[in-house]
Amino acid sequence: MTVKSLNIFQDTGTQVLAAITGTLVAASDGMSFGWTSPMVPYLLSDETHIDVTLKQAEWLETISLLGAFCGLPFTIYFVDKIGRKKSLLLAAVVVLLNWIAIALADRVEYLFVARFFSGMAGDMSFVAAPMYIAEIADSKIRGFLSSIIYIMMLLGLLVVYCLGPFTPFYSIPITGCVLAGSQLLVFSFQPESPYYLVYKNRPEEAKESLRRLRSDKADLDAELKEISEGIERQKTEKGRPQDLILVRSNRKAIVIMTVLNIGQHMACISVMYMNLHPILNAAGSIYLDNNITAIVFALIMLIAAVFASFTIDKFGRKIILIVSSVLSGLCLLALSVYFHLQYLEIDVSSVSWIPIASVLIYAAAFKYGIGLVPIVITAEIFPAKMKALGMTIADVMFVIGGLLSIQLYQILHKLGMFVPFYVFTLSAFFVALYSVFCIPETKGKSLEQIQLMLKGEKGKVDEGKVNTAYTADESKV
Repeated sequence: MTVKSLNIFQDTGTQVLAAITGTLVAASDGMSFGWTSPMVPYLLSDETHIDVTLKQAEWLETISLLGAFCGLPFTIYFVDKIGRKKSLLLAAVVVLLNWIAIALADRVEYLFVARFFSGMAGDMSFVAAPMYIAEIADSKIRGFLSSIIYIMMLLGLLVVYCLGPFTPFYSIPITGCVLAGSQLLVFSFQPESPYYLVYKNRPEEAKESLRRLRSDKADLDAELKEISEGIERQKTEKGRPQDLILVRSNRKAIVIMTVLNIGQHMACISVMYMNLHPILNAAGSIYLDNNITAIVFALIMLIAAVFASFTIDKFGRKIILIVSSVLSGLCLLALSVYFHLQYLEIDVSSVSWIPIASVLIYAAAFKYGIGLVPIVITAEIFPAKMKALGMTIADVMFVIGGLLSIQLYQILHKLGMFVPFYVFTLSAFFVALYSVFCIPETKGKSLEQIQLMLKGEKGKVDEGKVNTAYTADESKV
């Protein structure tokens, strides 16, 4: 890493600390998301301490996503009512209670309830955390900080893959409790988002928040004025739900986040997280133990996400998204062809390394872009008054994408493992094409400049000008 790249982190230590401590719950959510891959084989084995049928095991995969869907109204309410920071703390409390319930469970019904509420908590954290980070971060490191939530989630996934096959059932819940408890202890002392405080007409608290988040050299009054003017302009745009469709910039934002959030799931990531061990078993590779492959898979994803977080503000969101989608599609195509040949009873023993190689390259390619960029862009493209609703709908699409991909896999793989993988391949290539023609580049833009760009006011974006008199009527078709 060059001295120039390190300079972007100068005077941003407080922002980095707030982002890390605010996303510890995402690590716990990553643990919950990947929990079924190593634990369902245990629950279906003779060694289990909880009687679980195959059908119940399948529901353990989807129940958390259903919980996320049902938690959407609460997410919309809390992120605007009590704020981004308190919403994250509330999510941490729920996660802590869920892991305690799983650790003590002796019936599958307790697991269902705990995973349902973990989905609700994960929904709140993945809406509140990107909002919080986008609103506290300097534009020069906003992409890096926004990506931390995915890094945390991957850390949780790695922990599950490392602990699940080799340690007692209760070791994962104990680790989850430690993470959630740490967030409650440390993040409680971090500042609230200055954007949220200005939006709630608490300018003095907003200035104090900025003072804690910015360097001593920063012009707090100027930044507070810019935030206030942006909020005031955005308040002229009615915050009605229908304005997500009626206002052109909001409509463009909603389409972008829908394609990206559904697209990343339809590019197979949820299926990989929750079914990696069965997929590797079906491939029949003899080159590497499946448990070790799963650990390497999560580790590669983590390394790719860290690398992407350091380069997303240098190369930009768009090019990373395109390259990642194409490479992910090629890896999924290789898996599709392998499983198809296997289905046709063609001897593939001489190339049985292909599934492992494809899965591991996919891990790096996917998480470098398509698995990380969507949450960064989604946190940037909604105006203040529509941010809570827009981010929550983005999470709806994320959940729908997850449910759709998992259900398609569970139905189509019975026709042959290659069938769902061909669908996932096409989805990855579609995201690449959409990114080429429809995704704007938000690198280095302030949140206000991004809004002007979505409205088509390119000249004002280039000049860095903000029109505080802009009204919603001007942006309607």
